[in-house]
Amino acid sequence: MDPVKPEEISHPPMDQLQGLEYCIDSNPPWGEAIALGFEHYILALGTAVMIPSFLVPMMGGDDGDKVRVVQTLLFLQGVNTLLQTLFGTRLPTVIGGSYAFMVPIISIIHDSSLTRIEDPQLRFLSTMRAVQGAIIVASSVQIILGFSQMWAICSRFFSPIGMVPVIALTGFGLFNRGFPVVGNCVEIGLPMLILFVIFSQYLKNFEFRQFPVVERFALLIALIIVWAYAHVLTASGAYKHRPHQTQVNCRTDMSNLISSAPWIKIPYPLQWGAPSFDAGHAFAMMAAVLVSLIESTGAFKAAARLASATPPPPHVLSRGIGWQGIGILLNGLFGTLSGSSVSVENIGLLGSTRVGSRRVIQISAGFMIFFSMLGKFGALFASIPFTIFAAVYCVLFGLVASVGLSFLQFTNMNSLRNLFIVGVSLFLGLSIPEYFRDFSMKALHGPAHTNAGWFNDFLNTIFLSSPMVALMVAVFLDNTLDYKETARDRGLPWWAKFRTFKGDSRNEEFYTLPFNLNRFFPPS
Repeated sequence: MDPVKPEEISHPPMDQLQGLEYCIDSNPPWGEAIALGFEHYILALGTAVMIPSFLVPMMGGDDGDKVRVVQTLLFLQGVNTLLQTLFGTRLPTVIGGSYAFMVPIISIIHDSSLTRIEDPQLRFLSTMRAVQGAIIVASSVQIILGFSQMWAICSRFFSPIGMVPVIALTGFGLFNRGFPVVGNCVEIGLPMLILFVIFSQYLKNFEFRQFPVVERFALLIALIIVWAYAHVLTASGAYKHRPHQTQVNCRTDMSNLISSAPWIKIPYPLQWGAPSFDAGHAFAMMAAVLVSLIESTGAFKAAARLASATPPPPHVLSRGIGWQGIGILLNGLFGTLSGSSVSVENIGLLGSTRVGSRRVIQISAGFMIFFSMLGKFGALFASIPFTIFAAVYCVLFGLVASVGLSFLQFTNMNSLRNLFIVGVSLFLGLSIPEYFRDFSMKALHGPAHTNAGWFNDFLNTIFLSSPMVALMVAVFLDNTLDYKETARDRGLPWWAKFRTFKGDSRNEEFYTLPFNLNRFFPPS
């Protein structure tokens, strides 16, 4: 092979990611699509189980309450995913529970008016109703910003150089849910991590009847093997005399979901009773809604790239945020103990399987709704140890983060200005939330600790989010540092055609509403 001259080395920027087998509007055969949809459903279980498992016991709820909340959250994940893929951005994104809501919810749980309730069941119901009221009120933020197109106006200040840290930290910012959790049960987590990498990367060319079965279903294959292995360890008594926390992380029978789950249960609005409303709780919850908005904005842009679509125009992005606000309102009405945001791990799975089809995600939404109503069957899959999910997160979160870094191809990284913006925003986006997290662990309260609890929760929630901090730093610097003379370095000439719906002919193919609804909601 002749040596390549340096001047011949060229990787031209590409609007759409190459190498995917199926893009956003191309569909695999039905059998493959159903199997891939089930794979996305299994992956979405991690968050759906983890959030209620952590919060319900703090509220005084029992295992039966935990199962009902898991079922309700899973049901709403399916409903919100269908709404988003049909009427929102129309990107192949799973809309799941959000950890951004944990700080204000925990603050409500510790509210003195609720902690003094002695009966655990009454305290659980009262706390649930208080959380519902706060989420219902706070959802109006995304609904208004989205459907009024105010978020579309705000997004016009974004450029490729400003979005790189936001999208990258949508993945990198979740590092504490990766290997630190795997380390809680290394004998299960590490084999899952290694097997998933081997199946998805090293054996991806293995085919059965000209079908890349290992690459497509690497997650399911590795999960079945490690779950069976974990069950053998549990049944053999390997964890019989181990500490309780080790048993929680490693055993397959510690969740008590199967025994507590009803055979059939259909979630419905106000199933916990009438919500209660408190201005302080609602204001603190608005911070979580803002964080969810920023994180989903970065995730939508990553999903568009991994679905081989063009970046969503501001109008489409704002429409998606509006529908996500509707989803958060539904979460409040049904009582899920969480708001909604885009599931980052499911975006990573699009890249791992090389299938970015919208239909696959809609099928996964069908599985979520179906198994949330059939309690025993859904609880069987939900009993998978969270350590197994954390091992997969190590790969998928990293993949989403690298998508954010890929936007650097549209910018001039030989510019000291751009190097400064990217470096500082990435560093502060990791460092500031880590400071808030470390401070909270030591002091048992956040750095913001005044007599106004709602103010404390608002600031602590905002600065615990890596994408939120990155957006504030990157967008501010990008729009104030030599912004008039550096449009080309910032990537704006490439970005310009995606600022309007009609700026690129492909937008109509990817983002037009179904059922000819664009007649009533014309894009701008």
